[in-house]
Amino acid sequence: MSETDTDIVTIGRPLPKLAGVAPGPRRFTVVARWAEGGRAGRTDLVDLAPVIFTFKVFRPLRDGTVPFADLRLGDWGASVVWPGHDDLDIGAETIEDMAEAAMTNADFSVFLKRNNLTLDAAAAHLGIARRLVAYYAKEREIPRFVALACKELDRVLTR
Repeated sequence: MSETDTDIVTIGRPLPKLAGVAPGPRRFTVVARWAEGGRAGRTDLVDLAPVIFTFKVFRPLRDGTVPFADLRLGDWGASVVWPGHDDLDIGAETIEDMAEAAMTNADFSVFLKRNNLTLDAAAAHLGIARRLVAYYAKEREIPRFVALACKELDRVLTR
Protein backbone atom coordinates (compact mmCIF):
# COMPACT_ATOMS: atom_id res chain seq x y z
CA MET A 1 0.00 0.00 0.00
CA SER A 2 1.19 3.47 -0.75
CA GLU A 3 1.18 6.33 1.73
CA THR A 4 -1.82 7.86 -0.05
CA ASP A 5 -4.07 4.84 0.51
CA THR A 6 -6.75 5.56 3.06
CA ASP A 7 -8.08 2.04 3.48
CA ILE A 8 -8.80 1.18 7.07
CA VAL A 9 -9.06 -2.37 8.25
CA THR A 10 -12.13 -3.05 10.37
CA ILE A 11 -12.91 -6.25 12.16
CA GLY A 12 -16.31 -7.10 13.62
CA ARG A 13 -19.08 -4.72 14.40
CA PRO A 14 -18.52 -1.08 15.39
CA LEU A 15 -18.15 -0.66 19.14
CA PRO A 16 -21.23 0.86 20.74
CA LYS A 17 -21.01 4.10 22.66
CA LEU A 18 -23.76 5.48 24.85
CA ALA A 19 -24.70 9.16 24.64
CA GLY A 20 -26.82 9.09 27.79
CA VAL A 21 -28.58 6.86 30.30
CA ALA A 22 -31.43 7.28 32.74
CA PRO A 23 -33.42 4.92 34.96
CA GLY A 24 -36.43 3.47 33.13
CA PRO A 25 -40.03 3.27 34.30
CA ARG A 26 -39.74 -0.27 35.67
CA ARG A 27 -37.33 -1.93 38.06
CA PHE A 28 -33.92 -2.58 36.47
CA THR A 29 -34.78 -0.87 33.19
CA VAL A 30 -32.64 1.85 31.66
CA VAL A 31 -33.32 4.37 28.92
CA ALA A 32 -30.23 4.22 26.72
CA ARG A 33 -29.40 6.84 24.06
CA TRP A 34 -26.79 5.67 21.57
CA ALA A 35 -23.99 7.84 20.17
CA GLU A 36 -22.10 5.25 18.11
CA GLY A 37 -22.36 1.67 16.95
CA GLY A 38 -25.16 -0.24 15.31
CA ARG A 39 -27.87 1.59 17.26
CA ALA A 40 -26.42 5.12 16.88
CA GLY A 41 -29.11 7.80 17.04
CA ARG A 42 -31.66 5.50 18.70
CA THR A 43 -33.11 5.52 22.19
CA ASP A 44 -34.01 2.16 23.74
CA LEU A 45 -35.70 1.00 26.90
CA VAL A 46 -33.52 -1.90 28.02
CA ASP A 47 -34.28 -4.39 30.79
CA LEU A 48 -31.03 -5.17 32.59
CA ALA A 49 -32.61 -7.72 34.97
CA PRO A 50 -31.13 -10.76 33.16
CA VAL A 51 -27.63 -9.40 33.79
CA ILE A 52 -28.32 -8.14 37.31
CA PHE A 53 -29.85 -11.44 38.43
CA THR A 54 -27.17 -13.61 36.79
CA PHE A 55 -23.98 -12.29 38.41
CA LYS A 56 -23.24 -12.15 42.15
CA VAL A 57 -21.44 -8.83 41.79
CA PHE A 58 -24.82 -7.14 41.22
CA ARG A 59 -26.31 -8.33 44.53
CA PRO A 60 -26.17 -4.77 45.98
CA LEU A 61 -28.51 -3.65 43.16
CA ARG A 62 -30.85 -6.59 43.72
CA ASP A 63 -31.16 -6.08 47.46
CA GLY A 64 -31.30 -2.27 47.26
CA THR A 65 -28.02 -1.63 49.10
CA VAL A 66 -27.07 0.42 46.05
CA PRO A 67 -30.08 2.20 44.52
CA PHE A 68 -30.47 1.24 40.85
CA ALA A 69 -31.63 4.79 40.09
CA ASP A 70 -28.14 6.12 40.96
CA LEU A 71 -26.81 4.80 37.64
CA ARG A 72 -24.64 7.10 35.53
CA LEU A 73 -22.95 7.08 32.15
CA GLY A 74 -19.45 5.62 32.41
CA ASP A 75 -16.32 7.17 30.97
CA TRP A 76 -16.46 7.75 27.22
CA GLY A 77 -19.98 6.26 27.05
CA ALA A 78 -18.53 2.76 27.30
CA SER A 79 -20.72 1.58 30.19
CA VAL A 80 -23.32 2.24 32.86
CA VAL A 81 -21.83 2.66 36.33
CA TRP A 82 -22.92 3.32 39.90
CA PRO A 83 -20.66 6.01 41.43
CA GLY A 84 -18.66 4.89 44.44
CA HIS A 85 -19.02 1.23 43.46
CA ASP A 86 -16.22 0.45 41.01
CA ASP A 87 -17.25 -3.19 40.63
CA LEU A 88 -20.79 -2.27 39.47
CA ASP A 89 -20.43 -1.70 35.75
CA ILE A 90 -22.39 -2.93 32.74
CA GLY A 91 -20.67 -2.45 29.39
CA ALA A 92 -22.29 -0.76 26.39
CA GLU A 93 -21.82 -3.95 24.35
CA THR A 94 -23.89 -5.93 26.84
CA ILE A 95 -26.58 -3.25 26.87
CA GLU A 96 -26.59 -3.20 23.08
CA ASP A 97 -27.04 -6.99 23.00
CA MET A 98 -29.94 -6.70 25.44
CA ALA A 99 -31.53 -3.95 23.32
CA GLU A 100 -31.25 -6.07 20.20
CA ALA A 101 -32.93 -9.00 21.95
CA ALA A 102 -35.94 -6.83 22.82
CA MET A 103 -38.94 -6.45 20.53
CA THR A 104 -41.46 -3.63 20.15
CA ASN A 105 -45.08 -4.13 19.10
CA ALA A 106 -44.18 -2.72 15.66
CA ASP A 107 -41.27 -5.20 15.41
CA PHE A 108 -43.65 -8.03 16.30
CA SER A 109 -46.14 -6.99 13.62
CA VAL A 110 -43.35 -6.85 11.04
CA PHE A 111 -42.21 -10.32 12.17
CA LEU A 112 -45.73 -11.69 11.54
CA LYS A 113 -45.93 -10.11 8.07
CA ARG A 114 -42.38 -11.06 7.05
CA ASN A 115 -43.11 -14.71 7.84
CA ASN A 116 -46.69 -14.69 6.52
CA LEU A 117 -47.98 -15.84 9.90
CA THR A 118 -51.63 -15.63 10.89
CA LEU A 119 -52.44 -15.14 14.57
CA ASP A 120 -53.21 -18.86 14.83
CA ALA A 121 -49.98 -19.90 13.09
CA ALA A 122 -47.86 -17.59 15.23
CA ALA A 123 -49.56 -18.90 18.38
CA ALA A 124 -48.81 -22.49 17.32
CA HIS A 125 -45.15 -21.73 16.55
CA LEU A 126 -44.62 -19.77 19.78
CA GLY A 127 -46.64 -22.10 22.01
CA ILE A 128 -48.81 -19.28 23.34
CA ALA A 129 -52.48 -18.33 23.11
CA ARG A 130 -53.80 -16.67 19.94
CA ARG A 131 -55.10 -13.83 22.12
CA LEU A 132 -51.55 -13.07 23.34
CA VAL A 133 -50.30 -12.90 19.76
CA ALA A 134 -53.01 -10.32 19.01
CA TYR A 135 -52.08 -8.32 22.13
CA TYR A 136 -48.37 -8.38 21.26
CA ALA A 137 -49.11 -7.08 17.78
CA LYS A 138 -50.90 -4.07 19.29
CA GLU A 139 -50.12 -2.85 22.78
CA ARG A 140 -48.94 -5.43 25.30
CA GLU A 141 -45.27 -5.51 26.28
CA ILE A 142 -43.50 -8.42 24.64
CA PRO A 143 -41.66 -10.66 27.11
CA ARG A 144 -38.01 -11.37 26.43
CA PHE A 145 -38.65 -15.09 25.89
CA VAL A 146 -41.19 -14.33 23.16
CA ALA A 147 -38.83 -11.86 21.46
CA LEU A 148 -36.01 -14.42 21.52
CA ALA A 149 -38.33 -17.13 20.19
CA CYS A 150 -39.38 -14.80 17.33
CA LYS A 151 -35.75 -14.16 16.41
CA GLU A 152 -35.10 -17.91 16.28
CA LEU A 153 -38.28 -18.49 14.25
CA ASP A 154 -37.15 -15.79 11.83
CA ARG A 155 -33.92 -17.71 11.35
CA VAL A 156 -35.68 -21.05 10.87
CA LEU A 157 -38.55 -19.85 8.68
CA THR A 158 -36.41 -17.78 6.32
CA ARG A 159 -33.96 -20.58 5.43
